[in-house]
This record gives sequence, structure tokens and C-alpha cells, in this order.
Amino acid sequence: MNLQFRVLSGVIVVVIIFIASYNFIAHTDETSALREIDRLFSAVDNDATPGAAVAVLKDGEIFYSRGYGMANLEYDIPITTNTIFHVASVSKQFTAFAITTLAYQGKLSFNDDVRKYVPEVPDFGETITIRHLIHHTSGLRDQWELLAMAGWRLDDVITKEHILKMLEHQQDLNFKPGEEYLYSNMGYTILAEIVERVSGQSLKDWTNEHIFEPLGMDDTHFHDDHRHIVPGRAYSYQPTSNDGFQKSVLNYANVGATSLFTTVEDLAKWLKNFDSIKVGNERIVSQMHRQGRLNSGEQINYAYALQVNEYRGARTIGHSGADAGYRSFVGRFPQHDFSVIVLSNLSTMSPQRIAYKIADIVLGDNLKSIERHIEPKERTRGEIDLSVIDSYTGNYRMERGIIISLSREDDRLFMQSPGISKVELIPESEEKFFSNDMDIEVTFETDQTGEADHILVNRGGNTVMAVRIDGNVPSTEQLRQYTGNYYSEELGTFYTINLQDDELIAAHRRHSNVELTPIINNRFSGNRWWFRTIEFVKDRSDRIEGFYLSGGRVRNIWFEKR
Repeated sequence: MNLQFRVLSGVIVVVIIFIASYNFIAHTDETSALREIDRLFSAVDNDATPGAAVAVLKDGEIFYSRGYGMANLEYDIPITTNTIFHVASVSKQFTAFAITTLAYQGKLSFNDDVRKYVPEVPDFGETITIRHLIHHTSGLRDQWELLAMAGWRLDDVITKEHILKMLEHQQDLNFKPGEEYLYSNMGYTILAEIVERVSGQSLKDWTNEHIFEPLGMDDTHFHDDHRHIVPGRAYSYQPTSNDGFQKSVLNYANVGATSLFTTVEDLAKWLKNFDSIKVGNERIVSQMHRQGRLNSGEQINYAYALQVNEYRGARTIGHSGADAGYRSFVGRFPQHDFSVIVLSNLSTMSPQRIAYKIADIVLGDNLKSIERHIEPKERTRGEIDLSVIDSYTGNYRMERGIIISLSREDDRLFMQSPGISKVELIPESEEKFFSNDMDIEVTFETDQTGEADHILVNRGGNTVMAVRIDGNVPSTEQLRQYTGNYYSEELGTFYTINLQDDELIAAHRRHSNVELTPIINNRFSGNRWWFRTIEFVKDRSDRIEGFYLSGGRVRNIWFEKR
């Protein structure tokens, strides 16, 4: 008996030692992982910069959360895990959940014509369904670009009424419903209005009652009144040219597409609900993950405001957001019961990129290996003749009419395109240039005569071609025919096209001037994100009748010459 006891005791001691050793190893690995996560935020882990909050979930529980940097630079308030952020388009999944719940209650159908509930939507001669709005396949033009084209600043007070009035005057769609996927914030503003008209509650009140209160998300609400005081909120910022920061003001008073205020800890409760359902039911949660399809039958990766993708062999489900200086990402790796939430108040931060780096750290070998990036040898400036640089200057057109402009200043070559600041291209050889400021490499390729007829632009590993288009630059007299005043009935606004220093300019009373670069055949490129291309239309007498203006998510707004 004593011998058996001693043997048993020895076994127990060995087991205890093993468990203790295992826990020590696990603890050591975990501590190392947490240090690596902290290093991802090292640039904002101080009391002088905006920053971020992070929450990492494994097996349904938060195993790490922390705040970095400052929520408010004027009053020296640090970011914590309870700091409230505006999360921009991450908001959309809550709007989609509300619509899906109402559908399963029999109060609406995904195939209903949206005009059944919101008759302010114009009759475009095509049926737009609720399902089209959910998957961004409606063809509706985007509200932010429409407002910007109409002369609004995005730090103006923008209410739901403003957006709906803009919608009422629209005369056309970007495309036939169901034919394409093109992100449209307008669709989710309409969905929020449908929730209100079907349920009798505002989206704010409905989500409070049916989502946030049952889940204990006490610091979360839809911010439908810009005057509403929110204790503990983070303010948004963007960098300045002198290495400082300035406020990036946001006065939205509209919901559905945006304007959810929340914390990383509250969002963790929301993510848990996808696995341990407290609000909704299995059918609703399953529907939320159902990806959309185009008329052709092609499946898209956008579900019910959840984007279904893959990272290193793992299925990912999430959504990002960006408004003013706010940046956000909420993502799940369901195969690994792992989730990451990153919320930031700094415009230059990329929460999704950081979230994937956190997944690399925590999941490690559970993810498929990726080819290690071989750091290039240190690049040095090559010496080339100025005549070579001069031969490269001009305009190059990418897909959808996006124009890249190359110009020489002194002995240096610069590149600029809409939405990208001017960057210097440093010669490595006569054919290949690179940028130290951005991950860009430009290769010039020549035709049979030796002239550069197109360029290959590699940015972050993705290569696109741009074709040279400036063979016939319009003369000053040719440009003069485009000058005049132009009015859009849809937007209720004027632009004046005029000549300044032999260059064509589009002027609006509320915006800085837009520089117009000739493309081809009465087409010009603008240097603003909401003013990408403008195409003038002539009558049979070769006189200008007007122009069509397009941005990234708005196509062919008509302006008539007055």
C-alpha cells in the first residue's frame, strides 16, 4: 500500500511539474506575443500623438486589450479600452442585422422594392430591392461623392434629410441594379430609413432595444445628433506637414452607413454573439454571412455588411471603416475562434493591416506560410541625362480614366495622380524609377521608335499599366471653347470652367479650384477624389452643350452649359 502510494505520489508530482512547466511555457509565449502586439503600436504609444485601442479574442474571450496614445490632445486624455470611437462603415453590419431581423419577423422581404418603404427614391425604370442595397449592387450613386460634387465639405453638418433630398433629385443610376458591385453609402442610409418606417423606431432606438442593451453594450449608440454630448469619446486627427497634428472634424447627423459610437470592449460582446447567440437566432446569424450575387450569377465577397475573404489560408469575416481621422477594423477568423478589433483616431493608421499582423503573431503556424519577402538591396540614385526625364514627362491613363501626371522640376521627376500627393521618382536606371516616400516603382517601356508609350506602376506588389495619352495637347484657343458656367439640376450647383495661366480650371464657390488635365477627345482628369473625370459633350454644330462628371462611386452627373 505504501509502495503504491509512493508510486502514485511520484506520478502526481511528475504531472504537476509537467503542468507547471507547460503553463510556464505558455505564459512565456503569451508574454512574448503581447510584447510583439505592443510593438505594432509603438509609434503611437506615447502622450503626444493620437492612437488606437485594441482587443484580441481567443476562444470567445478577450485575452488582451489595451489603449495606446491620446483620445484628446487638447486635454491630455489617454485612450483606454473604454474610449468611445466613431467606427464609420463598421456601423453597417448593425443596420444589416436590423433589416435581417425585421425580415425574419415577416415585416419586410429582401426582395421588396425599396420604393415601397421610401418613395423618395426616384423611379429609375428599374426595380431596386432591399437585397441590392445590402450588397452594394443597387447602382445608386454614393452620398458622400454627390455631396462633395455639390459643394459640400464633409465636415459640414450633414443630416439624413440632406441626404434624402439629394437622393430625390437623382435622374440616373451608375448601372442597372444587380449588374455590378460598387460600394454605395447611400444604400445603407436608405436601409436605416426603412428600419424606422417599418418598426416605428429610429435606428438608434431599435438597436438600443434589440442589440446593445441585451448584449450589455452600454457604451454604444448610433449618433444621429451631432450636438449630442458623449463623455469619453475620442476626437479624430490627421498629421500636419510640420510633424504635428490637427483636428479632423466630423459633424455627421445621419446613421445607417456610418455614425456608430462604440468601444473595443463593447464590440467584443457583439462578436461573441455570432457564436453564442443572445440576440437574433441562428437563421439571422446565418443570413448575415450569405454573400451577394450579381445578375450573372457571380458571387461577390460582400455579405450583410460583412466582407468574406481569406488570409493565409484562413477564412476571414469583417469590415473596415474610415471617416475623417477615424479608422477601424473588426475581423474574425472563425476557423480558429479568433478575432481582432482595432479602433483608431489617426487618419494615417491602417487597422486592418495591424489586425492581420496580430493574427500572424497569435495564430502563427496555424496559418499557411507565406513566401518571405526578400528585402531589396539598398537602392541608389542613378545618373541619367535630363533629356531622358523630359521624354518621360506627360500624362498617362490607367483604367477608369485615372490619370498619372509626370513632370520635371529642376533635375528631378515627379509623379502625381488624383488622391495621391506628389512624390519624387528617383532614377535607378534609365528605364526604372522608385520612390523613397511610398512603396512605388515605375518602369518605362518604349515603342518601336524608342518613345515611352506606357508605364508599369508597381505599388505594394500590385502592378498596373498606364498608357501615354498626351500626344496632342490642346492649345490655349482649343481650351477656351470649354470655358463657361455649367449647372447640374441633380445637384443644384454651378461650376465655372475658366482658363488660368493657359490651364483649364473648374471653380466652385465652396471648393478649392480643380485643375483639369487633358486626356483625349474632350475628356479631362480632375485632381480631386470627387472630381476624377469630366467629359464635354458637343452638339452637331460642334458647340459645347455640357459635361458629364464622374468620381470613384458616382458616374455621369450631367452639367448643362448656361
